[in-house]
Amino acid sequence: MAVPIFRSSSPSHSNRWFHTFPTPNISIPQKRNLISCCAPSELNPIRSQVRRPEVSFCVGTHLIPHPNKVEKGGEDAFFVSSYNGGVVAVADGVSGWAEQNVDPSLFPRELMANASDLVGDEEVNNDPQILLRKAHAGTSSKGSATVIVAMLERSGTLKIANVGDCGLRLIRKGQIIFSTSPQEHYFDCPYQLSSEVVGQTYLDATVCSVQLMGGDTIVMGSDGLFDNVFNQEIISTVAGCSDVAKAAKALANLAHNHSKDSSFDSPYSSEARTRGFDVPWWKKVVGKKLTGGKLDDITVIIGQVVSM
Repeated sequence: MAVPIFRSSSPSHSNRWFHTFPTPNISIPQKRNLISCCAPSELNPIRSQVRRPEVSFCVGTHLIPHPNKVEKGGEDAFFVSSYNGGVVAVADGVSGWAEQNVDPSLFPRELMANASDLVGDEEVNNDPQILLRKAHAGTSSKGSATVIVAMLERSGTLKIANVGDCGLRLIRKGQIIFSTSPQEHYFDCPYQLSSEVVGQTYLDATVCSVQLMGGDTIVMGSDGLFDNVFNQEIISTVAGCSDVAKAAKALANLAHNHSKDSSFDSPYSSEARTRGFDVPWWKKVVGKKLTGGKLDDITVIIGQVVSM
């Protein structure tokens, strides 16, 4: 991901909720609304804590850190909540902060920890944009992150708020019928929530809603997934797995393998060429072109909608 847009000289703060380990996994705190996401892949049925919803999510997760960031667990963070029909969220730390001697993982982890505590807040009222506002306001760590939050109501309405280039796809009957669109200032410089005073806020989020039904599948992830895996590959991979846990792991592994393949014509390299980035002209004359995946942290969350 690109360098942060805004910088300051204020000291960074340690994160008191998220911890990293020398494994490709991230542990999140055991909060009252959380389902543990520390295993590389999990099968998590989500049920309402109040009463049985009409629909809910069954969730599988998998995270693979950037090869150079395995020891600290990468710079992505996410959470899964059992509130209402289910809440899922991903935040992707902006790696450029490392150039300022700031740990890029601190901001997204604190942001997600705050959001996990706030999903049932009366003021949030099942509004992902307000959830972003309150979680961002309570984040003191220095840094920035792209973020997406999706909140499922028991009626089947999925509400989404997205800042930057994390994404979500909705698969129904073997087809993607809904996709979020990335927000960016220019190529490889996405919108981001930041510790800086000047920058994007919850008001800049793309907010939308879509009606889900039993049997639908949502695929959510950081840009490490969508930069390396085409939509048709997402569809076929999910269809070929027996449950959401296996599907999340398979998609993350596919993205990881593509990211290391210099000959793979990835969504990232294809987009780069359309933006004017390519090999030198003397390579073009012999038929060469810019190819390859994008090494990155890869987070995948898959939610299958189940009728209750």
